[in-house]
Amino acid sequence: MAVDLSLTPETLRMLVQKGRAAAATLEDGFEDGRDREVEFDTDTLQDTHAHDGLAEEETEDLSSEELIELINDLNVDEAAEVVAIVWIGRGDFDAADFPQAVEDARERAVGSTAKYLAGMPLFADHLEAGLDALEL
Repeated sequence: MAVDLSLTPETLRMLVQKGRAAAATLEDGFEDGRDREVEFDTDTLQDTHAHDGLAEEETEDLSSEELIELINDLNVDEAAEVVAIVWIGRGDFDAADFPQAVEDARERAVGSTAKYLAGMPLFADHLEAGLDALEL
């Protein structure tokens, strides 16, 4: 079932890629033990409360921020379409119900659509499944 969207295929592909990158960053950070890991330098530790011997590793990953920024750049209609596609991919709606899903997404939009979508653990998977269901 092909549908007419406000979004370009390039934008949808970029959303899937950014969603996958953001999800991979979260998973990798915990698996490799680097996320928020603290190392103490025993040679410089003192009995003071100063943090001279404390070295924290910082991560410079911007994947989640880029995903949120990309979603925030969508207009109301585009954002509703993305939410509807995700809902279809998640199984909340059938592909044939796409117009109703878009309408429901518009009506239910209360907070930040970007935070809602970026906070979804399987966002990229659901978006891709929805695109497949809609034959896009």
